Parts: sequence; C-alpha cells; structure tokens
Amino acid sequence: MSIRHYSPRRQRRGGISANSRNFLFFLVGLTIVLQMSYPLIEGNLLRIITIATIYVGAAAMLVHGHLSYGFKYSTRYLPAVFILSLAIEVLGVHTGWPFGVYSYDSSLGIQLFGVPLLVPFAWIMMVHPVLCAARRVSGNWVFLYGGALLAAWDLFLDPQMVSAGRWTWEFSGAHVPFTPDIPLSNAFGWLLSGLVITGILHVILPRERRKESASLVAVDALLMWTLFSCIIGNFFFFDRPGLAIFGGFILAALLTPYFFSSWLGNKEF
Repeated sequence: MSIRHYSPRRQRRGGISANSRNFLFFLVGLTIVLQMSYPLIEGNLLRIITIATIYVGAAAMLVHGHLSYGFKYSTRYLPAVFILSLAIEVLGVHTGWPFGVYSYDSSLGIQLFGVPLLVPFAWIMMVHPVLCAARRVSGNWVFLYGGALLAAWDLFLDPQMVSAGRWTWEFSGAHVPFTPDIPLSNAFGWLLSGLVITGILHVILPRERRKESASLVAVDALLMWTLFSCIIGNFFFFDRPGLAIFGGFILAALLTPYFFSSWLGNKEF
C-alpha cells in the first residue's frame, strides 16, 4: 500500500502572446518618448506632439484594458469614458461648473460642443491606470482613491497646457498653490469629476481578469513615468519648483500604496 501526497493544483493565469506584449510595450514606450520630447520642442511641432501623445497613450491604455479584462471591458470602457468626460467638459465650458470659467484653444483640433475631440481621449488615457490602481488598493473606496489620484495628476497637467496656450482661464480669487494661473475651483472640479467617473466605471466594468492577461507592468510604467516626469519637468524645465514639491508630494503619497502592493505583493488582483 502506497501513500500519495496530494498537492492541490494551482490555478495560474497565463501571460499574453509575445506579439501582443510587444505591441502594448511599443505603445507605452512611444507615449513616454513623445512626452520626453515635450520640453525640448516648440511651435507647431509641439502641438503635433501633444496631440500624438494623447492619442497614442489612449490607445495604449485601451489595449491594456482589452488584454487584461477582455472584450467586454474595452467595448464598455471606451464609450463610457468618452461620453462621461465629454459631458463633464461640455458642462464646464458652457456653465463654468465644476472647474471654473475656461475655454479651449483651436490648436487642439476638431471640437464637439466647444470641447476638442482630443480631450475625452486624454481622459481615456488617464482613467484606466487610475482605475487599476484604485481597484487594487482601495477596497470599497475605489471612487474616492480614483478621484483623488486624477485630481493630483491634473495639478501638473493644467499648468503645462495653460502655459502652452491650449486653454485659458478667467477668474479672480483663490488659485491652486504655486500655480497662480489655475483657479482652486479646478482642483475641486477634477476631484468631483474623478469621483463620478471612477465610481461609475467600477460598477459597470468587469473586474475579473482574463485567463491569459497582460500584467500590470504597462500601468506601472505609465504611472511611474508620470510621477517622475512631473517632478523633474517642473523642477528643471518649466521653472515651477514649488509645484514640483507640492504636487509631487501629493501624487507620490497617493501612488505609494499602489506601487508597494504591485511590486512587493501578489501580482494578481
């Protein structure tokens, strides 16, 4: 009579194909390379690079979402974020709420109801990595973490775009610390908008990853690059050391739990 040791079979999630992985990393890498060139160029080339960065970044995050969560995720994510963000931006442009009074420059291309078509794709680029991070570390508070992270991201985005003339503000009164050309209402508007969008997406989008799915490396790379480039760029290229310290501290504090969990913890979630 023999005794057999029973070892339960582990359910392992396989990775994506080499071609899919290379394509995803190409898109993420191209997004980062385009952003690296931003402080080194000017004029019409800068406008083209700005537009290209957003579309490539949006494509990268859409591909990652599809490879991670499947067809149902990507086909819901794209129209949901596009419609929600466009509605929020149209409301903002025409009423001044919730961000404040602002208007977009024609240099960003074709507009829908006063909002450049490019703008919803910027949200598409930003929201997916934020949602991934929020779902990993914030439990039932995905909407709160997601909204805070998007608002922190925008502390750097708005000053950069205003300096380039992509949009302008009309206000008098309180402003975001170290950025006198951005009203404080914009930070609250981003927080509120982020709460709404991440909260809705968390409800309507699949949470289970595909059996063969992309890892979080692409999301990690984009979020880490965002943190690094925002701090370094404002210190050495955009002459905003105060914003680099203030905004960098907030963004780093929010991202630290995610990076700690992603890099040192279990990769599956």
